[in-house]
Amino acid sequence: MTIMQSTAGHRARFKAGMLVALVGVPAVLAAYLTAAGLLHLLPAEMWWQSLAVTDFADPRQLLYRHAFLPRLAISLLAGAALGLTGTLLQQVLRNPLAEPTTVGTNAGATVGLTIATLYAPWILEQGREWVALAGGALSTLAVLALARGRSFSPVAIIMSGLVVSLTCSSASALLMAANREYSEELFIWQSGSLIQNGDAVVLGFAPWLAVAGIAAFLLLRPLRLLDLSDEGAESLGTKPVVMRLAGMTVAVALSSMVVAAVGVISFVALAAPALVRLAGARTLRQRMIWAPLAGATLLWLTDRLVQVLPFASEIPAGVATAFLGAPLLFLLLPKLRTSPDRGGTMLASVRRRSGWTCLLVGLVAMALLLCAALVVGRSATGWHVASAAELADLLPLRAPRIAIAACAGMMLGVVGTLMQRMTGNPMAAPEVLGISGGASLGILLLFIATSDVNRPAMIAAGLVGALVSLAMVSPTGPRQPLAPDRLLLSGVAVATMASAFSAVMLASGDPRLDTLIGWLSGSTYRATAADATIAAVTATALLAIVPLTSRWLEILPLGESASRGLGLGLFRVRVVLLVLISVPTTIATLVIGPLSFVGLMAPHLARMIGLQRALPQLFASAMLGGMMLVSADWAGRMLIFPWQIPAGLLAALVGGPYFMVLMWKGRQ
Repeated sequence: MTIMQSTAGHRARFKAGMLVALVGVPAVLAAYLTAAGLLHLLPAEMWWQSLAVTDFADPRQLLYRHAFLPRLAISLLAGAALGLTGTLLQQVLRNPLAEPTTVGTNAGATVGLTIATLYAPWILEQGREWVALAGGALSTLAVLALARGRSFSPVAIIMSGLVVSLTCSSASALLMAANREYSEELFIWQSGSLIQNGDAVVLGFAPWLAVAGIAAFLLLRPLRLLDLSDEGAESLGTKPVVMRLAGMTVAVALSSMVVAAVGVISFVALAAPALVRLAGARTLRQRMIWAPLAGATLLWLTDRLVQVLPFASEIPAGVATAFLGAPLLFLLLPKLRTSPDRGGTMLASVRRRSGWTCLLVGLVAMALLLCAALVVGRSATGWHVASAAELADLLPLRAPRIAIAACAGMMLGVVGTLMQRMTGNPMAAPEVLGISGGASLGILLLFIATSDVNRPAMIAAGLVGALVSLAMVSPTGPRQPLAPDRLLLSGVAVATMASAFSAVMLASGDPRLDTLIGWLSGSTYRATAADATIAAVTATALLAIVPLTSRWLEILPLGESASRGLGLGLFRVRVVLLVLISVPTTIATLVIGPLSFVGLMAPHLARMIGLQRALPQLFASAMLGGMMLVSADWAGRMLIFPWQIPAGLLAALVGGPYFMVLMWKGRQ
């Protein structure tokens, strides 16, 4: 007994030491950097004196009192709030990947504040917190409603959060594109900037954190019972639904307050609870104590580091924290329970139609749409149909854009069909799997590496990025290296890293930012005949090759067991399909940018009109994808003429609500 007690004591001390080190080491490093920054700003003997009595004639003391100290305080308070938020969300949802970014709360709060800032600033006079809370609560409710059909499984919540977040992000980007005079300020705020101008934000945020902390600890005992099954918790006198609602309310309120105060700080709410759990904090009480401390020190250290990086402008702290969260998502994936293999998930219960008749109708419709996009437009005098003489002048301007939109849409439609049939998951698409993100990341790295950027180099860099992302995404589990759910969630991590790196580029002061911003939004602004030729050749080659995969695509949706029983070598087939997917995705990303819902929508629309066989669905998805992106590009040119909306943003803004309706109806 004594030996066992001694061993237990050693383990407890070891865990306590690990937790202290987890919080203490970043805190010591952050304290050192803070002291160095303070000494550079103000002599040590003036620190306490300037805090008590500030000499307003000395700009150093003003910066110290109204910028440096409030920034230090808000980094600690926001980090602690996010650590507690993540702990609560992961407990009530029984999901180790739950945090405000992955469940859509941050995106909803952001779009709510963006709308209020641009169109109803008088609402903000009553407090930004209430606007953020309303937006965050609505988006979180939407995520939970979409995930209800799959019993709030971890994967269902994450994927629902992804769709809601993409939709809200596209709406915010569209609003900023329509209000260019405010776009830079809104971008910095949305990226999570801790820069302060006075202590008003700190004094307003601290009471919210105190109240939320007290409420969380009052809920400690009933929340602990959620570790049991719902039946077990009810037998002990707890109502799980009520407790989940209470915990979610506190978590959503806290995360919304952080967004209102400093913008979106990504993944601290994921990292802090995960790290303290790995360090030995097993009970909910321990995590609720140590996770806020870990979150505070992580954000404090991150904020100090971004201030010493050699960039032309400061990287927002929220962007920097994304670089921590995305790799952590990879580490946590093997521990995530995914849904079992289900056969036939892709077979929609719709009436079958004659595939070739539908394709013929689609060809006629696409030809008419291309002609309309070419000749119909707006000018200073209003709507106008170009004459033959005018068309000769307009053709060099409009034809490359229309060709690129059509070819990129066709490629994305085919790629989406390949991915959805390969994984058996209707949520699969290039942007979800991370291939678009990997391709864009490769191109962004090329921008940094050299000033002489040409098309062949961009294609090579994009292809390398796409293949590297595939290599990162594929081996997510030792037993199921290409399991559909793990594949998609790994793609979320890759897309997050690409998005964070894009934000770093935007903060770097690079003179090529105008081109970069348009490209990242999914635009055809600078389309050239050479780009159109590359896209057309790739789309033609893809349409010529994919019929050879039709047998595989007929069998794969039946599930792994049935596919193996029919003699399909799953690993070989999936590798071939992934490579086939990566090349057109890279070309589409190069010519139009990484943002689009076309790969998600086109295969669903093809099934909804009754095309369930692989080959007709592939060609129908190609035509539908091309038509959607041509329509989005044309509408983007016309809606706010003479300004333009990137086609990728418009497609995502339309595709997001459509897909939410589709999930709500249970067609996934």
